[in-house]
Amino acid sequence: MNPLELARARPGETCTVTLDGRSVEALPGQTVAAALWAAGVTAWRSTRGAGRPRGVFCGIGVCFDCLVTVNGRANQRACLVPVHPGDVIRTQEGTGRVDD
Repeated sequence: MNPLELARARPGETCTVTLDGRSVEALPGQTVAAALWAAGVTAWRSTRGAGRPRGVFCGIGVCFDCLVTVNGRANQRACLVPVHPGDVIRTQEGTGRVDD
């Protein structure tokens, strides 16, 4: 069964954000991590040393595995940051990127 039906949730209209230039639909109140997961994206950061892919690990803001750059601000925890219409989300490499 669809989780929205199970909870009898009635979310508002979707909004669009971008991940590395790709459009992603998000529901009101979703975190960046939830929106990316719903779009089938499971990794959006690579580790400093080995460049290994990372996404959500703890889901509660403790581990820092889900870091992304949102609207030019690096090191944002995707599991805590709510999406807003038009957000520009970028995958993050190591400690983050500096905007050009």
